[in-house]
Amino acid sequence: MSRVRQSEEAPAADGRFADVSLIRRCSRTACGKTAVATLTYVYAESTAVLGPLATYAEPHCYDLCQAHSERLTAPRGWEVVRLAPDPDSMQPNSDDLEALANAVRESARPTPRAVPAQVGPPVHEQGRRGHLRILRPVDD
Repeated sequence: MSRVRQSEEAPAADGRFADVSLIRRCSRTACGKTAVATLTYVYAESTAVLGPLATYAEPHCYDLCQAHSERLTAPRGWEVVRLAPDPDSMQPNSDDLEALANAVRESARPTPRAVPAQVGPPVHEQGRRGHLRILRPVDD
């Protein structure tokens, strides 16, 4: 029996529905605890970076639970950089609310219709067939 909490159904590769967990779990083998941090590597600088849980899972990052993130060690010669989240940035602020209000105002604003530029000699509509128009040049 799986320890994964089943919370939403999503289509599997063969078209059937499979249970999928929306909670991200620790990437360590045999650990089913909830992830709280994301580990990434900067190979060029021999650095392991451990920071707050990323917004979404990426293929080259590892999500770790509290216990595994506290006990993390790096290979000899590597540096571990631990990024602590700024507690003030985690709280909603007036800038967030203002940005949301501006986005709502912008989406409610009617979009002006572009007037097509007349290219070539003037024409008049002679007839229609479905969505097509028959145009003839205007004789002077």
